[in-house]
Amino acid sequence: MNEILAFLKQAGTYYLATVEGDQPRVRPFGTAELFEGRLYIQTGKVKPVSRQLHANPKAELCAFLNGTWLRVSGELAEDPRLEAKKHMLDAYPSLRAMYDEKDGNTEVFYFTKGVAVFSSFTEAPRTIEF
Repeated sequence: MNEILAFLKQAGTYYLATVEGDQPRVRPFGTAELFEGRLYIQTGKVKPVSRQLHANPKAELCAFLNGTWLRVSGELAEDPRLEAKKHMLDAYPSLRAMYDEKDGNTEVFYFTKGVAVFSSFTEAPRTIEF
């Protein structure tokens, strides 16, 4: 998990794919953090991505760095605990201008049944299941 998180943090931006009905939706994200051994992301409940994940928790993210890309696929589950939200916001203090763990809007999700694949054009893919 540490290797996955380190890659995402170094890349800075990753792209999260969700599904809305029969249409894929992709958008840039920047939050990734480990909490209690799980990979978490953060969003706001008012955003379409929140509604999409509650309707269909299957998601995939993709990041690219120095000729290598990482794809993480699985299902995302909401963690409603204040401790999880606070952990994420403490890791990204710039988000506190828009979010607070008690605001009713901040939402954190963690990957369940996750599979991470590191790929490049020069090496065989490497898979980590978590």
